[in-house]
Amino acid sequence: MRLGWRAISGPVLTAATLLLAMLFDRFIPTPSPAPLLVCIVALAGALSGLASAMTSAAVAVTGAALLFLDRHGVSGYGAADLVRLGLLAMTAAGTAGITGLMRERLLDTFAAERRSHATAARLSAALDQVDIGIVLLDAETRAEFINRAFRDYFAVPDEIAESKPPFIALMYHGRDTGAFELPEDELGTFIAQRMEMVRVGDATPINIKLRNGEVLRFVCTALPDGGRMLSYTPVTDLVRHTDAPSRADYYRSLRDPTNRKLTRYLRVAE
Repeated sequence: MRLGWRAISGPVLTAATLLLAMLFDRFIPTPSPAPLLVCIVALAGALSGLASAMTSAAVAVTGAALLFLDRHGVSGYGAADLVRLGLLAMTAAGTAGITGLMRERLLDTFAAERRSHATAARLSAALDQVDIGIVLLDAETRAEFINRAFRDYFAVPDEIAESKPPFIALMYHGRDTGAFELPEDELGTFIAQRMEMVRVGDATPINIKLRNGEVLRFVCTALPDGGRMLSYTPVTDLVRHTDAPSRADYYRSLRDPTNRKLTRYLRVAE
């Protein structure tokens, strides 16, 4: 037991209560402080743990015995008084054990949660560094996590991504921002098909063409808790194989959002 205000507060408060009871008992009849002592033992266990609670319980039992001696002397002890003292000892010890062990268990739980949160934070930071779009859905298809790549591919603002939107809302956002390379009359069917894939956990890979020329390979993975992990892997150079080989550099330059490759291509063409 490390000494500190938490560790010593229980024994000190117990001793102070007993001393005040002895002092008041000299002037007016004072009821037994046993219930108050048990409460102090519980407080000590909650504040500092098992060691402080057991120390407070020992002080409480010893002080209660001294209080009775101060009132009646050794000859005044009877069987009923010994029973009451024994009940106080068992109650105080039991209270100390329960509260002390509960505190240790709670502290272990909090420590495990802190480690879990730290791991989740590191994982989230790592997933924000990859170019694969990642979306984690819960069992009700609400987005619990959306990494940076997905936000960039579909122009999802941070306030929307962090509000845990349903997957259907993300699909409609992509439709409204014109992210998909599809005729407008086909978007409704496309969205309905993607929602059905997510609902049943269909892991069949499909390619999604974006209006900026990029191609993402979409895969839905069913998770044990009923959620879904959606991945959007960029496969533009692998999928656009029908482009004329002689014009490959030009087509790639058109797909570069910053147009750096297009500028470089035009300089070479000149």
